[in-house]
Amino acid sequence: MPKKIIFINSHPIQYFAPMYKYMNEQGVNTEAWYCSDESIKGGFDKEFGVKITWDIPLLNGYSYRFFKNYSWKPSISKGFFGLINLGLIKQLFNEPKAVIIVHGWNYFTHFMVLMLGKLKGHTICLRNDMPLSHEYYKKGWKQKVKKIGLKYFLFPRIDKFLYIGSQNKLFYKSYQIKEKRLVSCPYAVDNDRFKAEFKVIKPNISSIKTKLGIPESDKIIIFSGKYIDKKRPLDLLHAFKNLNSPNCWLIMVGEGELRATMEAYIIQHSLKQVILTGFVNQSKIAEYYAIGDLFVMCSSLGENWGLSVNEAMNFDLPLLLSDLTGCSSDLVKIGNNGYMFKTGDTDALSINLEKILLKNQLSWTSSSKTIIDNYDFDKIIENLRPLLLL
Repeated sequence: MPKKIIFINSHPIQYFAPMYKYMNEQGVNTEAWYCSDESIKGGFDKEFGVKITWDIPLLNGYSYRFFKNYSWKPSISKGFFGLINLGLIKQLFNEPKAVIIVHGWNYFTHFMVLMLGKLKGHTICLRNDMPLSHEYYKKGWKQKVKKIGLKYFLFPRIDKFLYIGSQNKLFYKSYQIKEKRLVSCPYAVDNDRFKAEFKVIKPNISSIKTKLGIPESDKIIIFSGKYIDKKRPLDLLHAFKNLNSPNCWLIMVGEGELRATMEAYIIQHSLKQVILTGFVNQSKIAEYYAIGDLFVMCSSLGENWGLSVNEAMNFDLPLLLSDLTGCSSDLVKIGNNGYMFKTGDTDALSINLEKILLKNQLSWTSSSKTIIDNYDFDKIIENLRPLLLL
């Protein structure tokens, strides 16, 4: 009889919950065990800088459990000891043999499940999203301790490593993880939902642009993310200034601590065709992707994948991604559906904006919509099914 899959998450996540529902609909018995309910209760998001509650269902269509957090500083934002869920660890030993998929090792609870899960006979899987390209920038004694701890203590206790993309696979390979222990489990969004929304919105693109004060024939660059240092939104503002095209607009969907700095830059350089939307929830984000002509992500270290890119590709947007955006080497086919540029190189960013928007220098032989079809829930199910029989 096939085993059950149990995902261990810090909290309900808007990208993962639809996948758990879909897996159950396809006959894969899937549960989620949560260490915190912060995303359900809603609250102040430190990086967005506003109070948020996600407006898509996070608990529908699958079984889930919340476990009491015994941390003295309980929060998903308080580091390793922010989540200490002793009941979850206890339940691990009461649970029939299952496929346990743990998202990372950065909390006490997650770390202990990875360390102890095999003792009960569970198939222990790690789904971490670390790209190898980011590791080259990390130095010092903490990095050395981490490498020793992972290689000799943690990784030997894991059965399968679920890599989300090519850079993540290279990360595991750097620890001499053998191919037979590696399983492709790509990061994906609810492609069906976004494509369905695009179909509904498409006839209304002109009216949406008119509402925003954008002429119908003008081109629109879309940025979607928090206004924080990791996302480098000021790089895009600088490149947009240098593009200096009267027929191009920049819509920056998001919110965050850099807003005041961004507003000052916009005023200083008289950038009339920039819109800062503020926080936009999941049910409304599709309208911005639908009117876009190009999606840009210019992130630096810490952008281990970039799921907004997946979202944008369902609207068949060409891509312009920094080389440290974790998904760039997987989702950008150079010269076909977009380009990459060196993170922080605003001149290269500006040049590529011009190549895509004004010079139409893309072959489009591999479209974004076609590429993202390989990063969906069905692909994840296909690759996980063999684990249920181990």
